[in-house]
Amino acid sequence: MSHYYRASAPNFSSRQDRMWRRNQNTAKFAPSVNLGPISHTILIALMVAVLGLIYLTQVVKTGAYGYDINSLDEKLATLQSKKKDLVNENARLQALSNVAESSVAKAMKSPAATEYAQN
Repeated sequence: MSHYYRASAPNFSSRQDRMWRRNQNTAKFAPSVNLGPISHTILIALMVAVLGLIYLTQVVKTGAYGYDINSLDEKLATLQSKKKDLVNENARLQALSNVAESSVAKAMKSPAATEYAQN
């Protein structure tokens, strides 16, 4: 129990590495293939290239959405101009002079007496 309190001793850390403790593996993994600096550089370049391609696909998607939005905006502008034309045509057709000169208005008779409601 006393060796737990001597954690600052220089030989304790090396002895601690050699000791087996509960719930620890006793075998160490040693990779059989070591990568050199050129291999690491190539792997990093490949990772950067893959990330760049992912970024480009996302940018292209947003560009495609922008193209769709522009076409829908153009369609909206043409429909709004058609609506204005139809509103003007409706106002022209409902003008008082056209209504008064219509055959339906000419066939009407004026009433004999008119009364108004009073409060």
